[in-house]
Amino acid sequence: MAQPEKLKAELKIAETQAKDIQIGQKAEVDTRNGIIMGKVARIDPAVQQGTVTVDVRLEGALPPGARPDLSVDGTIEIETLVDVLYVGRPTFGQPNSTVGLFKLERDGRHASRVQVKLGRSSVNTIEILEGLRLGDQVVLSDMSAWDAYDRIRLS
Repeated sequence: MAQPEKLKAELKIAETQAKDIQIGQKAEVDTRNGIIMGKVARIDPAVQQGTVTVDVRLEGALPPGARPDLSVDGTIEIETLVDVLYVGRPTFGQPNSTVGLFKLERDGRHASRVQVKLGRSSVNTIEILEGLRLGDQVVLSDMSAWDAYDRIRLS
């Protein structure tokens, strides 16, 4: 018989993202009926179907409805950055690289290519080191069809 107070969360992390995970890092587990904090307790050394299983030890009271084999989502905090400019991660943006992004112009109907130096990244966001300022809007989707152009019109 399972002991509800001893539940853990098993998170499947893409192997490309798992390289920075360490025992003891903070985690949040969303049971879809509440969020519970936890810490990384174990990292499976094996990769299965492109993912690494990470066990999270849950801390605190369990949300109502928590039970074994419940599907959950989780977030593991790798690092906390303070006072960082960031954008959603472009389709082709790699950490610590320089890319050309189309930045919207003031008229809202045109965008010009600017060189942007990227820093550290998460799954969904990437740090901007140079090339953009707070409030700038950029196109994050694949714009490779317009590689030959420095300025485009948006419709």
